[in-house]
Amino acid sequence: MESLIQTKLRLRYPPVAIIFSNIRPEKATQFKKDKWGCVAAMMNSAVRGKTVVFDRDTCGCIGGKVGLCFGNAYVDFPGGIDYFLSTGREGFREGEAYIKTVELAREKVDQMPIVDIPFEFVTFKPLPNVNIEKEKPMLVCFFANPDQISALFTLVNYSRPGLDNVAVRFGAGCHQVCMLPYHESQQKNPRAILGMFDISARPLAPSDILSFTVPFKMFQEMERDVPGSFLEKEAWLKVLERIPEN
Repeated sequence: MESLIQTKLRLRYPPVAIIFSNIRPEKATQFKKDKWGCVAAMMNSAVRGKTVVFDRDTCGCIGGKVGLCFGNAYVDFPGGIDYFLSTGREGFREGEAYIKTVELAREKVDQMPIVDIPFEFVTFKPLPNVNIEKEKPMLVCFFANPDQISALFTLVNYSRPGLDNVAVRFGAGCHQVCMLPYHESQQKNPRAILGMFDISARPLAPSDILSFTVPFKMFQEMERDVPGSFLEKEAWLKVLERIPEN
């Protein structure tokens, strides 16, 4: 499936379709069972052309299992996820100090829209490789620089009412790429999720890149809205001059 947005924004990386299914894709990269890895690293592989797949035993880490919508794995986090995100706990891993107190960390985790999807696999696949007749993406994730993010932000707002059509929500990188956008996809008025702010995941993403994930239906609307939009006007074309051609 080709993307007009990719062309108009000169995206360095193709959009990635996130697909929930009960069929494991052929020739897909996958973590080994119960071995540590970061979902952000797999996303990095997907934007570079690989199809990657996860199941409940190959999520890379406990946070990844949550981020991929495979249920509340945090109940099994050694020493407690609230301690790990904040001050740490004697006898367990050093705390990340991303949140000031254990109590505040616990409150944030309790607010996460954790879900256990009724599917066996979550696949990240470059959108140009998706056969839309056979595969049904749930979400589409862009890896984009600040100029391109500004265009995606504006395009989401182009035909939607209100001022709250793009959200930034606290969470791990995989939460912002998958779980939080999936939660939005189930709402009456879904929002796009700007992400990849997780300091632990940042080394695995290009330094000038953030993620921007939308429900597939929103992506289709954005694609239809390109013709006649600001993307054909002088203001954007001036910005486009400083984005290298791929």
